[in-house]
Amino acid sequence: MPPVALLGAGGFLGSHVYRALAAADQEVLALRRGLPLREQLEAAGPAVVVNCAGATHGSRSELEAANVHLVLGLVDEMRGVGARLIQIGSSAEYGPGVSGTPISEEHPAHPVGEYGATKLAATQAVLAAQRAGRLAATVLRVFNPVGAGMASASLPGHAATLVRRALDQGGPVELGSLNATRDFVDARDVADAVVAACFAPAADGQVLNVGSGRGATARELVQTLAEIAGYAGPIGEGASGSPRSATVSWQVADIRRAATVLGWAPRRSLAEALAALWSGIA
Repeated sequence: MPPVALLGAGGFLGSHVYRALAAADQEVLALRRGLPLREQLEAAGPAVVVNCAGATHGSRSELEAANVHLVLGLVDEMRGVGARLIQIGSSAEYGPGVSGTPISEEHPAHPVGEYGATKLAATQAVLAAQRAGRLAATVLRVFNPVGAGMASASLPGHAATLVRRALDQGGPVELGSLNATRDFVDARDVADAVVAACFAPAADGQVLNVGSGRGATARELVQTLAEIAGYAGPIGEGASGSPRSATVSWQVADIRRAATVLGWAPRRSLAEALAALWSGIA
């Protein structure tokens, strides 16, 4: 069986995808940044290339370099290789949802920040290459992954860091507003969706939502994390928070298309995802 080539294997989602592919007895080639990509692809002859590389924070130019220019280069280097591309997109591409209405893939894409805008540009470039017959590609639009190895810049990672500090040093946990409702999905379930997409050519040319299909407020997430950690102290909401939380107050995925096309469904709860996150910090 030809290998799967994975870009971003050392990152948060990429590391989960690497482990899931290995658990499926699939040979995985971790593509190395800094080495000629075309040479690596031609030497390995992969059936599928998965792009988990990218940036969630940084300046506009940094986000464009990591989320757009890298993808444009990847699409160009894959021409003629004969491999399918699985591109990891983001729910930030959608922008605000309507409270109580799950967001389907037909929802208009109106990102409110530079991260979402750059991820949308990458999705559009990949789909344009698919339509032009330059490669076969699927975009998995991932909602809010949670699990071991999360960066402290994310809400779950930041909350876990603050809870760890409060347990060690005392004092309250101070966060911004926790009113926003999000679709938090276990990173291992995301990785399972990627594995399914690798073996589902019928998904080519499509955007597929990958989430839990359930909404939870950021407050519920932090309270659940505190319970797992054994922290019973105060949790304040007076600190400065993410501007996106104020403008995108509700986002929950409609995951029916992924279920139909990939035969995939999330299997893990938010508590299981947070337990995995906490295990890497405790």
